[in-house]
Amino acid sequence: MSSHAIGPLVPADEALCHQIPDTFATVTTSDFAWTEKICAMAAARDGSLQLGFGLGKYINRNVMDAYAGVSRGTEQITVRGSRRLSPEPDTLTAGPIAYEVLEPMKTVRFSLAENECQPIAFEWIFEAAIPPAMEERTLQRTDYRISADLVRYHQIGTARGWVSVDGVRETFTDQDWVSTRDHSWGTRYDVGQPLTDLAPTPGTDSERMRFLMLWSPLLMERSDGERYGVHLHLLHFEAPGHLRRTVIGGIEYPDGRREAWSNLEPKLTFDPNNRRLLGGTIVATTESGEVRPFEIEVLGDTGFHLGAGLYFGYQGNHHGQWRGKLLVEGERIADCTQPETARSLHQIRDTVIRVTDSTYGGVGYGNCQPIISGEWPELGLSADSSFI
Repeated sequence: MSSHAIGPLVPADEALCHQIPDTFATVTTSDFAWTEKICAMAAARDGSLQLGFGLGKYINRNVMDAYAGVSRGTEQITVRGSRRLSPEPDTLTAGPIAYEVLEPMKTVRFSLAENECQPIAFEWIFEAAIPPAMEERTLQRTDYRISADLVRYHQIGTARGWVSVDGVRETFTDQDWVSTRDHSWGTRYDVGQPLTDLAPTPGTDSERMRFLMLWSPLLMERSDGERYGVHLHLLHFEAPGHLRRTVIGGIEYPDGRREAWSNLEPKLTFDPNNRRLLGGTIVATTESGEVRPFEIEVLGDTGFHLGAGLYFGYQGNHHGQWRGKLLVEGERIADCTQPETARSLHQIRDTVIRVTDSTYGGVGYGNCQPIISGEWPELGLSADSSFI
């Protein structure tokens, strides 16, 4: 028998949760894009400060990488870590950045230790307010190849902990802060350096392509203290000969019940210079036919740009890329709203928003990740201002 017939034993193999006849050092595909990803944010309800966190495990690349950062107004400070995965695949750290599950599906710790890279550190405890919700499978085909096949759950909750910036430390409580997190795994898009010898994806090379994406988990509360969650997720892709529109999400209740949307109609405005979300309304329709408008207020300039966490790449580097045995790096950006800076960081950011659900009498806070590319004359967005 070949010594490579079975993967090496790792600590996770002690658990009684195997699903394939191999060790946890092995996944079911040799695709280098296989990823297990954590992404989270915590924010003050007044929009004054936000923390960002992400961690990725790439078994077939022998890499674990992570980012952690602070956004306050137009400023963003980011620390990134990347390390060789072996021989510690179950150690959920990359340099000073660490992730720890305290109670599965309920309580998680996200932390950034004091470091020599940037003058920031934090620790926040995520406490679930709503049970985790599985989203629809992401399955993308590019001609004959399955280019993405992954699943994801998100969860809505609160945050308590502390944050230090420039040596000034402050604590925060779950009365004043909200937090959202998601966990995905599978063959993922945008992993490693982009391949240059592939045919273009149908429609993406068209100057007439239009794309709108919104992903927004929110913690809502009524005046009587009742809590519930809202998840707004819309994907709209439009190009000559191609149209794809996907509506995901719904109302999430503390007892685990969910009521899905049948439609989401965004009536939003964006800054034409940097394409930041400015606010507006999303009109949701439930599967039972109830129409529920959600009024969205953006709470200032605070919002962590995920591009600094290597989403869509940053400064020539990408998720899962081999950076050596251990690398810790980062930067401090004074004003992320400037058009040139916004383009280097990309559009997707954890925008802090306040939402009013007038139908049910709820007011909530949470995260909105928007992308709008292409020409949208009805929104005052020209093709010249487009970027991802």
